[in-house]
Amino acid sequence: MGVVAALAILRRRGCRCTVVFHEFTRQSGTLRRIDRMRGRCQQWAIERLYRGSTKSIFTVPLETVGWLPPGDIKSRFVRIGGNMPERLNQRAGPGAFERQRTVIVFGVTGAPRAAGEVEEIAAVMKAASASLPALRLMVIGRGALEVRKEIEGALAGSGVEVVVRGVLPAEEVADELARADALLFVRGAVTLQRGSAIAGISCGVPIVGYRVGTSGDALDEAGIEWAPWRDQNALTRALVRVLSDSARWAELHERSLQAQRNHFSWARIAEQFQTVLQK
Repeated sequence: MGVVAALAILRRRGCRCTVVFHEFTRQSGTLRRIDRMRGRCQQWAIERLYRGSTKSIFTVPLETVGWLPPGDIKSRFVRIGGNMPERLNQRAGPGAFERQRTVIVFGVTGAPRAAGEVEEIAAVMKAASASLPALRLMVIGRGALEVRKEIEGALAGSGVEVVVRGVLPAEEVADELARADALLFVRGAVTLQRGSAIAGISCGVPIVGYRVGTSGDALDEAGIEWAPWRDQNALTRALVRVLSDSARWAELHERSLQAQRNHFSWARIAEQFQTVLQK
């Protein structure tokens, strides 16, 4: 509601405003009456911002925004980029006889979803360690320190080394991603709105994650080893495949580097913003 008021003030002062919609629709949750009321307020605010904007930028393809009016001409699609410096240096993947492989998790959702994510991460790592001994799990980013004990407890006795570092400066996050052998993403499906997954693309690390429906052309070009939604066994197989097949790893690594150059770099995104705003 505050953003709606701010937009109204700016318009009264003669400003032409472009609104960027990272979330283009209401949040999910329809079981409780308060959730339904909150959702209706959110949808009203989103559509009111659209009507009051001179131009609207969405971070998903426009055909997925079902409420846009027919004949809309003021909306554009601009992707988000990784929220850290890019690392575009090519490197070799884990060799066939290399003992330790590092799987990185970037960010853990807060309660109440944290428990489910920890359980899933632990289950996948345990299952993968049966085929790949001496795995190393590194957890960084928001929410990591809060679940340190739970992750360490869930993987105790599994042979998986656990390193939890928490929130780090952007440069260090980029370095850790670039050094990792795979990014395991379980915070929902990998989509164009998932900045923590796109961060993996910007650093060239192969991503292992879930797909729901179509993911978008840029993500299809990136180095992502997909698993069907919530198929944990398929996710484990995908992780093992990436970490054990050096040719596949190299292919995914190169695809992410190319996708970063073509679609997700800040220079490319800035060009798109400039084009939209100049017209």
